[in-house]
Amino acid sequence: MSRRSALVSIFLISLAAIVIEINYTRIFSFKLYYYFTYFIIGIALLGLGSGGALVSISARVRATDPSRLVAACCLAGSASVLVGYWIIALTPLSATELTLRPLELAKLLLLTLALFVPFLMVGVAIATILGTRTREFGRLYGADLVGAGLGCTLSVPLMASVSPPSGVMLAGLALAVASRFASTDPEGRRGWGLLAAIHLAAALLPGALPDVETDGNKSIADVPRMSRTGIRFGKLQRHFGRALFSQWSPVFRVDVTHVTSDTLLLHHDGQVGSALHRFDGDFDALPHLASDPRRLPFAVLPRGPRVLIIGAAGGHEVLASLYHGAEEVTGVELNPVTVSLVTDVYADYVGNLTQRERVSIVNAEGRSFLKKRDDRYDLIWLVAPDSYAAMNAATAGAYVLSESYLYTVEMIRESLAHLAPGGVLCAQFGEYDYENKPLRTTRYLATARAALRAAGVEPFARHVLVATASDQSGFQLSTVLLRRTPFGEAEVGRFLDGVASVRDGDARHPGDPPADGPVGAVISLAAAPLEDWLEAFPYDVSQVTDDSPFFWHFTRFRDVLRSPIRATVVDWEDSIGERVLLTLLVVASLVAAAMLLLPFAFVGREWRALPHKLPVTAYFAALGLGFMLLEISLIQMLTLFLGFPTYSLSVTLFSLLVFSGIGSLLSGRYAGRRNRALAALVALLLGLVLVYLVGLPVLVDRWISAPLGLRIAVTVALMAPLGLCLGAFLPLGLTSVASLSSHPREYVAWAWAVNGFFSVISSVLAALLAMSFGFQVVLIAAAAIYLLGVAAFARVPQPALAGAAESGPSV
Repeated sequence: MSRRSALVSIFLISLAAIVIEINYTRIFSFKLYYYFTYFIIGIALLGLGSGGALVSISARVRATDPSRLVAACCLAGSASVLVGYWIIALTPLSATELTLRPLELAKLLLLTLALFVPFLMVGVAIATILGTRTREFGRLYGADLVGAGLGCTLSVPLMASVSPPSGVMLAGLALAVASRFASTDPEGRRGWGLLAAIHLAAALLPGALPDVETDGNKSIADVPRMSRTGIRFGKLQRHFGRALFSQWSPVFRVDVTHVTSDTLLLHHDGQVGSALHRFDGDFDALPHLASDPRRLPFAVLPRGPRVLIIGAAGGHEVLASLYHGAEEVTGVELNPVTVSLVTDVYADYVGNLTQRERVSIVNAEGRSFLKKRDDRYDLIWLVAPDSYAAMNAATAGAYVLSESYLYTVEMIRESLAHLAPGGVLCAQFGEYDYENKPLRTTRYLATARAALRAAGVEPFARHVLVATASDQSGFQLSTVLLRRTPFGEAEVGRFLDGVASVRDGDARHPGDPPADGPVGAVISLAAAPLEDWLEAFPYDVSQVTDDSPFFWHFTRFRDVLRSPIRATVVDWEDSIGERVLLTLLVVASLVAAAMLLLPFAFVGREWRALPHKLPVTAYFAALGLGFMLLEISLIQMLTLFLGFPTYSLSVTLFSLLVFSGIGSLLSGRYAGRRNRALAALVALLLGLVLVYLVGLPVLVDRWISAPLGLRIAVTVALMAPLGLCLGAFLPLGLTSVASLSSHPREYVAWAWAVNGFFSVISSVLAALLAMSFGFQVVLIAAAAIYLLGVAAFARVPQPALAGAAESGPSV
């Protein structure tokens, strides 16, 4: 393989791997749930690490001609991308039943294997190129980083312009082309053109790819779907009519289904998220809005209020605002696809709402929009994604592990600051079982009470109104109204009259009798008794902050481990998401152990002869744990700053990849002074973590309203010093272990396998820890883990000569 072929091959391979990883995070968010994002990251790391370990310990693999091996891996990887997508798309899996049915666990392992194989092939190919051309390591590693960086850059535009499944196919095309450049044998070049053509056709031709089968508990699961490229495969219709519209986006996928002649449902990543209502311009033809709970905030407002709706979606709340006399309505919606439905695709259906003089729809993130504006509103209306969930009971547990910065103490304070005198903040939630477990309402009230207390507003009971309304299914919509100034008797009276006019409406606070249970406790208890009550309550309904914005995470993990699994059978809302995350942690650990650690049983004699295994293992375990804890927590923290998770994932990965690579290359300059260098690096890391802890919240608050391009540039600048620092730890360690033994290749492989194992499990563990303790604690824990790892490694003899390990994969 020539130098040019090696450069082009590693560039295309790295580009393809990152595009596959990022696009599959979107596919699995739709197929299953958002929190599978971290599982995808773990499987990608597992495949890459397994490939590097395989090359290091397998004499048979190393004996294969490098050009032929790389070309074969690229072809096999390309083919496995194609086959793997079909398996992933068409294999039905119920994530909520993973702990209940062995068959579902077997399906998860099948999906894991389908994901794993392409990354394994990529890992073998990259390790072979880097390990056999050590004199050109700098240029090859640069091509590797440029390819990975370009993959991060292209992933979001690919999602928007074609689709995540098509993005995966184009990545498979890149692998097929890489095999053409890698092979020096004309015989070995056969097949790449056919594979490339198949991938291109699958990516671009209408109906070429099967649509993704979703979790059976999602509302879209039984709907035959239609996209802009034609009807795709899907299950037979049972609940809703055929999907009239389907389109992917980097935010979430949107499907539109027919319910009645006057109503269309919007499904966000497979879950009911909003509705489109037919409107011909005649408000007299909408008598149902007079008894709809969306009338409640207007009962306490003066005539002609200015309204801001965050989460405008299908425009239902816009229509309700106009019906109840709003003078001006501004709707903010994050997903551009959803915006296009009301402004273009179904504009006529909804009566061209957005063309009315008093109405504007803005494609933006809610917090960012508020920061940009100095306007004051009479009503700021937060529409929770589960407020339309009556049609789908499983929605009760769908958002458990999704972070949302719209229901935190900080967001409530920001909203209150944008209210006009006498203005009201309204939040509405779907409650699965309000009488026994009004968890969303209780948690939002606890958060609101903390926000108002921080602003010096007390007693809380005079600044809040609560009501519920039931539908025929028993699902209840809870309405919470908040205000900085107390509600007067006349306003309370109008509110109670409004509740009385709502179908099956029930005034909860103030009410007759007064609110009791969790809602009454959060509203009425004094501060100290309330803290005791929150700690004793069987569910976590404490205040939510930006540091741990998991509003729908109600079941503590310690309670999940203590409670019987059968509880999830009778209660959709009880710990389903938490159980799935714990199951993913176990599965990731077992698969990682089997793929990364078990192979060393076949080189047992060499492994037993390796010196200083305990401190070496501790060091590389610390690097794997610490790096991923930092990466995942920063991805989550920067979601608010960048607008949505896919941007945060791609920008953070890009930054850390590029600058960790540069840090790795620079580490050779001080490899001969290892302990001194590691001490300086860990001190720098501790300083950076301190800067992030103190400065990141301030930066987000002040810069969140900046243009997206500027926010991306700021993020890259923030990640650059961290990447330079983290990138040096691994090569310094590999240089040392390679000099410790007469089996340097096996020792490097062991170090890399340990690092990979702990990287895989920490990709899921990071989310679990963030939910339990917050992002700041996870950052501190990551820094402490690095410190402990470096302290352990200080006992390992330093290499006699400076240099870099020849065959070890980089961070």
